[in-house]
Amino acid sequence: MKAYVLRKLAYSAAVLLGVVTVVFWLFQGFGDPARMVLGQSGDAKTLAQIRKDLYLDQPRWKQFVYYLDDVSPLCVHTRADIAAKGLSGVFVGGNVRVGLKWPYLRRSYQTKKEVGASLWEALPGTLVLASAALLIAIVIGIPLGVLAALRPNNPTLIVGSVLGISAPSFFMGIVIAYLLGYVAHIGLPMTGSLFDTEPFTGRRLALSHLILPALTLGIRPLAIITQLTRSALLDVLGQDYIRTARAKGLPPRLVLWKHALRNALNPVITAVTGWFAELLAGAFFVEYIFGWKGIGKLTVDALSQLDYPIVMGSVLFSAAAFTLVNFATDILYGVVDPRARA
Repeated sequence: MKAYVLRKLAYSAAVLLGVVTVVFWLFQGFGDPARMVLGQSGDAKTLAQIRKDLYLDQPRWKQFVYYLDDVSPLCVHTRADIAAKGLSGVFVGGNVRVGLKWPYLRRSYQTKKEVGASLWEALPGTLVLASAALLIAIVIGIPLGVLAALRPNNPTLIVGSVLGISAPSFFMGIVIAYLLGYVAHIGLPMTGSLFDTEPFTGRRLALSHLILPALTLGIRPLAIITQLTRSALLDVLGQDYIRTARAKGLPPRLVLWKHALRNALNPVITAVTGWFAELLAGAFFVEYIFGWKGIGKLTVDALSQLDYPIVMGSVLFSAAAFTLVNFATDILYGVVDPRARA
């Protein structure tokens, strides 16, 4: 088991290294970062100092090494760098120190604020939205999957689930915002975040703002969970032990919900664990469409302002979330099924 965990950990580290490499070389060639930090006004001396602080006076391969040193938990930094960047972690050594730290994603070009702090502030909104979308998908998707298994030739459920899987979130967001937020007149706000700030009442919770974006983000996993539940339940209902339970005279509802569905949920559970990380990344355009304050909206706004450190940090965060969930799932498989360790 130890070798299996180390092997999966090495795979995860290799994936993250690949993402860091692609992100750096993809965004580093756009514009002049020093000019983006300073703006159009500024003397040559200040511009040169900013280029030095951002390592832009170094060769490109050296800039990558410095960036990798910043975003990696394992690092080698001087005392001056640790103090200037405000790094938090455990460091040992003299002037040049080796340490284990929280990843440093550098600073925003626009706000001069640490990217990690900005992402941390936006994370609760994205977590709430992703959790609500996943809850909608589970609560509605599993009963629909059971209904589809009991009526396998019903074209409405089949066509509906296929459309739900095929339609992209940004398109569904526009459709749902128009139909439910504008045409239906049911009082659901089309834009807003988890908290409202009123001039007289102060900050208050606004769960009504969550309904439309959560429904939009939950449609695709809802359709996938419906299809998985349907196919798995159809397979289980054909097993010998289900026929035996029916032959013993057990009530059909008991056979379905206690014996059949219980054994059909394994692939659904696997899909749910993987979809949470997918929803964290897929919330980008949904948050932007509905004005929901989260990592997605923060990233799209930063991209429109050419604030590349925010965009790069957001991509790395999404990749780390995917990798962490996949790593945890692989370890869980190894614990449950020893054959997976081979």
